[in-house]
Amino acid sequence: MIKVAIIEDDIELRTLVSDLLSHESDFSVVAEFGDAESAISELGQPVPDVVLVDINLPGQSGIDCVRHLKLRLPGTQFVMVTMYEDTERIFRALEAGATGYLLKRSVADELIGALRDVHAGGSPMSGLIARKVVQCFHVESPRVSPTAILSDREKQVLDLLLEGYLYKEISDRMNCGMGTINTYVRRIYEKLHVHSRKEAIEMLKGG
Repeated sequence: MIKVAIIEDDIELRTLVSDLLSHESDFSVVAEFGDAESAISELGQPVPDVVLVDINLPGQSGIDCVRHLKLRLPGTQFVMVTMYEDTERIFRALEAGATGYLLKRSVADELIGALRDVHAGGSPMSGLIARKVVQCFHVESPRVSPTAILSDREKQVLDLLLEGYLYKEISDRMNCGMGTINTYVRRIYEKLHVHSRKEAIEMLKGG
């Protein structure tokens, strides 16, 4: 059973999504919220597998909401649902921890497949969004390092990993706990789309 939470201020859309999922035997809606503040305060148990988040929530934005929740629920996948197609919002959402990005007008057609995809390890995006992402990498401009999306602390951890330091040694050098280092490493791997130190090294050889 794929446990889903919905954070959407549009009641009609929230109801539509909930109804769509109620007709699928492998989904269960475990929580619904109309704003980021309520979700940040109350979302927890049961821990959802996937959270659908409207990018343009009242108060805190959906992007800020994901950034907060991803720290508390690192194993949960977040999919933005939005009417916006601009590149800046797309990359800000992905940087905050979103795994997928769907346009509201395509929700009825793409939602079920997208949720199954993200739960299986994919990164679903509406066709127009995927094209914009691809176009960004095709623009002839100075090459941007893959590590540009990492925070300064994440870059520091990555540098030490690439130099061969063990987690305990990194923890001592950075004067922080092992749990913090594990969190940094998990975020680094998620952002770089790798699963090990070896994959990170191979991916960065040309970058």
